Amino acid sequence: MTALDPSSPVAVVGTGTMGQGIAQVALVAGHPVRLYDAVDGRAREAADAIGARLDRLVEKDRLTGAERDAARARLVPAGTLGELADCALVVEAVVERLDVKQELFRALEDVVGDDCLLATNTSSLSVTAVGGALRVPGRFVGLHFFNPAPLLPLVEVVSGFATDPASATRAYETARAWGKTPVACADTPGFVVNRVARPFYAEALAAYEARAADPATVDAVLRESGGFRMGAFELTDLIGQDVNESVTHSVWQSFFQDVRFTPSLAQRRLVESGRLGRKSGQGWYDYRDGADRPAPHTGEPAGAPAHVVVEGDLGPAAELVALIREAGIEVRPEDGYGAGRLVLPDGGTLSLTDGQLPVSKDLVHFDLALDYRAATRIALSASRGVRPGLLSEATGLFQALGKKVSVIGDIPGMIVARTVARIIDLAFDAVAKGVAAPEDVDTAMRLGVNYPLGPFEWSRRLGDTWAYYLLADVHEWEPSGRCAPSLALHRHAEAAEDREGAAS
Repeated sequence: MTALDPSSPVAVVGTGTMGQGIAQVALVAGHPVRLYDAVDGRAREAADAIGARLDRLVEKDRLTGAERDAARARLVPAGTLGELADCALVVEAVVERLDVKQELFRALEDVVGDDCLLATNTSSLSVTAVGGALRVPGRFVGLHFFNPAPLLPLVEVVSGFATDPASATRAYETARAWGKTPVACADTPGFVVNRVARPFYAEALAAYEARAADPATVDAVLRESGGFRMGAFELTDLIGQDVNESVTHSVWQSFFQDVRFTPSLAQRRLVESGRLGRKSGQGWYDYRDGADRPAPHTGEPAGAPAHVVVEGDLGPAAELVALIREAGIEVRPEDGYGAGRLVLPDGGTLSLTDGQLPVSKDLVHFDLALDYRAATRIALSASRGVRPGLLSEATGLFQALGKKVSVIGDIPGMIVARTVARIIDLAFDAVAKGVAAPEDVDTAMRLGVNYPLGPFEWSRRLGDTWAYYLLADVHEWEPSGRCAPSLALHRHAEAAEDREGAAS
């Protein structure tokens, strides 16, 4: 089944920010668009607002004047649902309440034809539940756009339990015809993005609650070492703490309070205090006029070691060897087995975090980086009894490589490594349970939340067993089950080891 013909009328019910954005996308794609809102006058206001945005597109040379005028002529505010009778697609973007959405779609079924595609833009409710009371539930589908809809390319096309494959295909092809990048997924709590993204927020909050690092330091490490566009605390301030917590709570409840999705008490207290982020003036950060932005913890300048001994294979951190040489520090290679490490002149060692705590007084862990050459900050962690001078020498080594250094508390898996491993784990779990294909998960996470790599891309880069063993070690230290690797990730790691064994 192909996309809707551009001559087919499309209706959008609900004229808030998201509804207006979806209407603009359909309008620019060439469809006649009807706007409906239950509040008198809102549809007309929304049409005017969309018209103003079309004017700005002309000013930016993204539309011609003739295209704008034609689009405006195709945009019609509707006073009643009855005016949507001839529409081929109706997209709902009203309040996130199951009863409200169900009542709306029952009313729409009395108006539109049986061949009209009905879609919900819900981000947190079950598509199956929303469409469950319909007379023709097979034509019902989720079309989850991301805000702002005209700018963000991703659309999750969600098949409910009763959705006909032909309806899902038509919705998918229509989204693609509108210039979007659709991904097909099953109706599961959080769909793809809001399910797989939970650890990005959860692990930052866990580090904060464990007093391993303050929000500014966590954010700086995620950005400058992990390669994420924004840190978790600044991103939730932008989203709105109430909105982010609501999605987390919804996913947690929908998975029958699965411990992997447990909400944060610290975020709950922030919401209860009214500190909702940018929109309220305060969240994790203070956005009021004149307020200072807290700086991340950054180590004082320290001396670099004269030489470094490299033992074994550094794995994801192998690039450090070349960087150390380029910094003019002598590298002395030695044979070694297992996980690699850097040995400093006084006998202390540096190793990439493996999920264990750095309990030895002679050991310092460093965090994962997306790209050790491009990273501008590295996090270090050591036990409270670490030998005096070792942490300073480790700091000096990374400073000699041009990196800022943040020393954090001794939390298993640190910040970036733990976050990335959990994202990979939830992605494998989602695919194993039929939520989406691996390539669609990668696309969704790159386009929906701007991750530098998709989870499966990360897994291939880091090694097929890396995430499993890191999470298994984290789980030993924190046996709540929240970080326990999934069966899907275990099977993936086991299969990789079998392949390696057969090849050797």
